[in-house]
Amino acid sequence: MQVLLPPGWPRPKGYSNGIATSGRQVYVAGQIGWDEHGSVVSDDFAAQFEKVLENTLAVLAEAGAGPEHIVRMTGYITSRDEYIAAEAKLGGIWKRLIGRNYPTMAFVIVAGLIEPGAKIEIETTAVIPA
Repeated sequence: MQVLLPPGWPRPKGYSNGIATSGRQVYVAGQIGWDEHGSVVSDDFAAQFEKVLENTLAVLAEAGAGPEHIVRMTGYITSRDEYIAAEAKLGGIWKRLIGRNYPTMAFVIVAGLIEPGAKIEIETTAVIPA
């Protein structure tokens, strides 16, 4: 995997501007913070974020992939304020579950998500090197 950083650009915090790679692609549908019974785990934004990442890693594991293979994530959040308030917790959760891999990322604020009580949904692309 090659992280793409144009000359003179500052290194972004928590994500990469671009990644070039080749191999077997794995696409993970949008995951929310619910458990195996379909219940949202908490009303807390950080707790939902943690469960989203755990769910994403569980799906990736089915393909033999791990956090080091993630190249892209797109997140949809229902509250910018809750996201900002939880940033310190989110960073710790990220480091514990994903480590030092910083894929390309985008977050979009949305009016709501399909599942009642969900505050965050993230879809993911991973590439397992050939």
